[in-house]
Parts: sequence; structure tokens; C-alpha cells
Amino acid sequence: MRDKSLELLLIKATIERYKKATAETSSAYTTQELNAQFYQQESKKLSQQIQLMQNTNRHLVGEGLSSLNVRELKQLENRLERGITRIRSKKHEAILAETENLQKMEIQLEQENAFLRSKIAENERLQELNMMPAGEQGGQEYNAFQQYLARNMLQLNMMEVAAVPSNYDNPLSADKKSDLHLH
Repeated sequence: MRDKSLELLLIKATIERYKKATAETSSAYTTQELNAQFYQQESKKLSQQIQLMQNTNRHLVGEGLSSLNVRELKQLENRLERGITRIRSKKHEAILAETENLQKMEIQLEQENAFLRSKIAENERLQELNMMPAGEQGGQEYNAFQQYLARNMLQLNMMEVAAVPSNYDNPLSADKKSDLHLH
């Protein structure tokens, strides 16, 4: 009898395991079906959204307007006008920024031009002094005066370089040199 009751318990345990396994497979299959249905619905929604966006884009470029009623055409017109206003505003901001940058560049170039003019004038003065013959009257005095001027010009040059804005510390690049206009 013990063997029969043990057998009966083993059979009941097997049946319970079978029911659980069947239920788990059934619920897993149901979950898979639910997931598939969800993704099909999402796919359908996304397809509709894509179609709506494509139609809207066609309308924005003036295509497919015959299907729109007067109210929809007015809404489209208002939307386009708001877009144009935003575009013009952005364009205006860009033009103002560009103008400001060009004005700053103009001031910088004028400063560079003035600096270069002073250098040219200084070089011309030195060349004029060097052209005077040393053998004339007061040649020794002239040579002493020329040495004095050379020392002072060197000091003056050093002071000018220190007074020039920082962008003059470095030699001008080739593209900046071509933009300078000397009068």
C-alpha cells in the first residue's frame, strides 16, 4: 500500500509539473503574441506618422494642395509666414554680426596702417640722414649726431612696439599684409 500511495504521489507530482509547464508555455506564448501585437500597432502608428509628415512636407513646398480645404490652406499659409519671419530674423542677426566683425576688422586695419606709416616715415628720415655726406663741414659732429639719433630711434622703436596692441607683437601674416593699404 505504501508503494501505491508513493506511486500515486509521484503521478500527482508529475501531473502538477506538467500543468505548470503547460501554463508557463501558454503564458509565454501569450506574452509573445502580446508583444507581436504591440509592435504591429506601433509599426502601424509610425507608418501613419511618416505618411503625415511626407504629406506636410509636400504641402510646404506647394505640392498636393488640391486635397486641402480653405481652412487647411490658411493654416498652411500662416505656418509658412511664421517660418519666413523666423528666417528673416535669423538672417538679420547674421548680417548685424558680420557687420560688427567687419567694423572691428576695419579699426584693426586702420591701426596697422597707421603703425606701418610711422615705420615708413621713420625709415625715410633715417635714409635722408644717411644720404648726407660725412666729409662736409661738421662731419664729425654729424656722425656723432647720427649715432645719437640711432640710439634714440632704437629706444623710440622699443617704446612704440610696447605701445602697439598685442596683434603687432607678431609679424604680420602674408594675408594681412596684402589687405593693408598705405596712402
